[in-house]
Amino acid sequence: MTSVTSVISVAGRNPDDGDRPVPARRPGGRSARVRARVLDAVRVQLVEHGYDELTVDAVAARAGVHRTTVYRRWRDVGGLLADVLDTAGDDDWRPEDTGDLEGDLAALNREVQEALTARPSVTAALIAASFRSAEAADALRRFWADRYTRCEVVVDRAVRRGEVPEGTDARRLLVAATAPLYHHLVLLRMPPDPRLPGHAARSAALAASAGAFAEP
Repeated sequence: MTSVTSVISVAGRNPDDGDRPVPARRPGGRSARVRARVLDAVRVQLVEHGYDELTVDAVAARAGVHRTTVYRRWRDVGGLLADVLDTAGDDDWRPEDTGDLEGDLAALNREVQEALTARPSVTAALIAASFRSAEAADALRRFWADRYTRCEVVVDRAVRRGEVPEGTDARRLLVAATAPLYHHLVLLRMPPDPRLPGHAARSAALAASAGAFAEP
């Protein structure tokens, strides 16, 4: 699903935010400040120039640090991208509780759509980069696993309310609910449809209530 600000938004500062400071996600004095500047530079460089121009030298220059500092800590572009994605999980995001399964899934989908259609979209840029970097791909899988685990509460609540059967597979249901957004926006590259988040949520909730995702 989305965060790094939403279910899967994986950004710190939006590149359009100017010079507003990015708070370090972990304590650590100067080291944490350098890390925050470097990772912010990775995000900005990626969305402005794409993966092919995402180099250690370019990131170091944008962050205002010596290239050896970047090489020593992150080794290469793959290490930089992996750290951006791993840092994305250092938040306290939780899915919204709207009172019913369809509403919860629709809220997730709206966050997904917002993250993927932001301009510029760090989320979309990082997803694209994961196809070019094995380290980024592994980090993205860790990020997805964390987000799906956090979203299992949506299905747990639905089971307690009697909306879906006991034994409903949370991961399968969540994938079914959010997949249409990624297919529409990332694979087909279609314009956002304001109705799609709710429609996909309704379809998945109806299927779940009929036992489509329940274990035998």
